[in-house]
Amino acid sequence: MTALTAKVTEPAPPPPPDVRAAKRRGIELTLLAGAVLISVLGHLYVGLADTGHTPRPAARYAAGLGGAALLAHLAVRFRAPYADPLLLPIAVLLNGLGLVLIQRLDLATPGESGAGDQLRWSALGVALFVLVVAALRDHRALQKYAYLSVTVALVLMLVPVFFPAVNGAHIWIRFAGLSFQPGEFAKILFAVFFAAYLAANRTALALTGRRLLWKLRLLPGRVLGPILAIWLLSVGVLVLERDLGTSLLFFGLFVIMLFTATGRIGWIAIGLLLAALGAYAVGTFEPHVHGRVDDWMNPFASIERGDGPGQLAQSLFAFAAGGLLGSGLGHGQSFLIGFAAKSDFVLATAGEELGLVGLTAILILYGLLVSRGFSAALALRDPFGRLLATGLASIVALQVFVITGGVTGLIPLTGMAMPFLAQGGSSVVTNWIIVALLVRLSDNARRPRPAEEAAA
Repeated sequence: MTALTAKVTEPAPPPPPDVRAAKRRGIELTLLAGAVLISVLGHLYVGLADTGHTPRPAARYAAGLGGAALLAHLAVRFRAPYADPLLLPIAVLLNGLGLVLIQRLDLATPGESGAGDQLRWSALGVALFVLVVAALRDHRALQKYAYLSVTVALVLMLVPVFFPAVNGAHIWIRFAGLSFQPGEFAKILFAVFFAAYLAANRTALALTGRRLLWKLRLLPGRVLGPILAIWLLSVGVLVLERDLGTSLLFFGLFVIMLFTATGRIGWIAIGLLLAALGAYAVGTFEPHVHGRVDDWMNPFASIERGDGPGQLAQSLFAFAAGGLLGSGLGHGQSFLIGFAAKSDFVLATAGEELGLVGLTAILILYGLLVSRGFSAALALRDPFGRLLATGLASIVALQVFVITGGVTGLIPLTGMAMPFLAQGGSSVVTNWIIVALLVRLSDNARRPRPAEEAAA
């Protein structure tokens, strides 16, 4: 009895230590300082290589980039404290490197200044980043606006049809000296719609329909019909506008998100087959695309005819001249590519002047950005959030693959902009919004659950 009484009256074990989820905002700030420093040093190096002395606006450039990065960091620190600490520094570094490369090409083409405009668009992108992070407290609020999102996206894609073509494509709106590309904003709205629709119908997608080969389930028309019709309509508009790069992006986005929602590998096989058939048909019967396919098959044909190297040939020469370590910022000849050197072919400048090492580092940055988006998708608890994070990360991944493959001769060229790196106001603003949404999604993914916070 005494032993039993002693056992009952033993003191309770001490409570578990107070463990809180790490916010890692200090790590983010340190990485941001490094990203700004690398960008400023690149700016100084380009000026020294061109004139032999420090460029006059260097202090303003450093203050502007550092101030924008600090403002974005404060927005994350106070409104999304659990967000992934890598997303914002990667975006700042890529944007800063893009400004450096565009500035370098401006010096080689004095009559075509683009760095100033890109800097202003970047400032607008950071402002919208802050607005999205501060105003959007819960990503699930976007799910209510699925059909509004897709309606606005279709309108944005249709409007450029009524404006004059630029370089053979109706994708630009030019008004009062300003121009922007509505399709860039439409891709975010389509990602929201696809995520909301597929999340709402995930049970039907997984359990209904007739089973076919490769464990592929043929979905009923009432489930697949609406989303397929909207996707076909969007691709039809893009083909009408000759914006085949964005068409490819939307098709890839549709297939990836459908695969994510159903878990059926057969959709990837069907998507690749349809993409191959569509690419063959468009490449055969559309003259503009057929010319790009011919250039891809034989990029040196114009040299053999005595007409000099074309854009793709010049791009390949630039990559070859870069070698392992590159020629150094300001010492390349990639400006010979012509009018698209700052947009479609900006990666060729990076390859020539930074070499294989620098180019690999840039691609690793993109890989990290995409992987952190997928990591947030895996950690999120709601289907809409998982699909949205997957879709947004896939948009970046598809763009990087299509552009890198085009300028290196892996696939035919398409008119798209390298995220953050290439000149293009619509592109840089859109990508800042994508990063803002990924920050919000990663914050919700890493944030402790209410019960965990109460116990802590």
